[in-house]
Amino acid sequence: MGSIKVGMIGYKFMGKAHSHAYRDLPMFFPDHLRPEMKVICGRNPEGVAQAASQYGWEEYTTNWKDLIRRDDIDLIDINAPSDVHKEITLAAAQAGKHIFCEKPLALTLQDSRHMLEAVEAAGVKHMIGFNYRFTPAVLLAKKLIAEGRLGDIYHFRAWFLQDWIVAPDFPLVWRLQKDIAGSGAHGDLGAHLIDMAHFLIGDITEVIGMNETFIKERPLPTEMTGLSGRGSNDYTAPKGPVTVDDATLFMARFANGALGSFEATRFATGHRSTNSFEINGSKGSVIFDFERLNELQVYFTDDQDDVQGFRRVLATDGAHAYSDRWWPAGHTIGYEHTFIHEIAELMESLQEGRQPVPNFKDGVKCQQVLEAVDLSIAKREWIQVSDL
Repeated sequence: MGSIKVGMIGYKFMGKAHSHAYRDLPMFFPDHLRPEMKVICGRNPEGVAQAASQYGWEEYTTNWKDLIRRDDIDLIDINAPSDVHKEITLAAAQAGKHIFCEKPLALTLQDSRHMLEAVEAAGVKHMIGFNYRFTPAVLLAKKLIAEGRLGDIYHFRAWFLQDWIVAPDFPLVWRLQKDIAGSGAHGDLGAHLIDMAHFLIGDITEVIGMNETFIKERPLPTEMTGLSGRGSNDYTAPKGPVTVDDATLFMARFANGALGSFEATRFATGHRSTNSFEINGSKGSVIFDFERLNELQVYFTDDQDDVQGFRRVLATDGAHAYSDRWWPAGHTIGYEHTFIHEIAELMESLQEGRQPVPNFKDGVKCQQVLEAVDLSIAKREWIQVSDL
């Protein structure tokens, strides 16, 4: 197979996940285009230099504009903070580069639509990073729904629970600043739930929500790395306002008549990263929890009465997605494999000359629901998503 030369902007949490996927893809997907890890970009010279060496990139730079102008780069990977997604995307599209951008696509719906218009006008391929779609157990749920084995879908309930900022002295990292992150738990965690709902159930038509910021101000950070940070232990140290939500909950109606409930919070003590959903249909139900990502709980109403109940299906057998690429049945995979599957879809789409899925259209659709929920909270009323 041929190769795609990659330039990546961002090098921390998602940068490491993407780098791992680019590096390992050829070993397990040898029939796909091979990503060449050419240049990694970051603002801190020491940090990005270390990342380049550690992750296996050929070069590093601190100037993303120079990176985009290079003729030897085919694909721009954007996993820097959300406030720079738009500017980098517009420049990359104008330069004719294919684009892989982490979620959320932009800070606002207007910006995300502008980004979609730009990539469509440029005729480049574009993908958004909703990696949880690529979990084999999730794809099994998708298959059961598509084949009608759950019947008519009545309920979708989803929750993404974390607790990493519960401590009041946790510093004011960039994810807690609206002008950089766009929103808090809603845009960071809730975006994944919304995309999962779109992927599995279909379009969301109306929403109503509520949110809360439990800790209003935090110490200014002295260091930020991935999801962690460090601030001064001195209680007299300067603090700044938290300008995003700590938790957002909302209800929704789907175009197919199903009802939905969504909860995203960073204040669920005891939950490190509980990303789960349950779907109830007329013929059965499924339950998924990413902390047990190889498993899907499945229930069918037509089972005999004496054995009815949820069964645990380990999605590692030959009948399950991507099983032929990994290990013998029962040998599980992990979080990092969802990114490898994601990059496999991206490389395959470039190889076949089609748009990857999910792409910027899915990002805009997700952003539309995010903003509809925000508007419903502000107005304290139901909002039609199509009105935005």
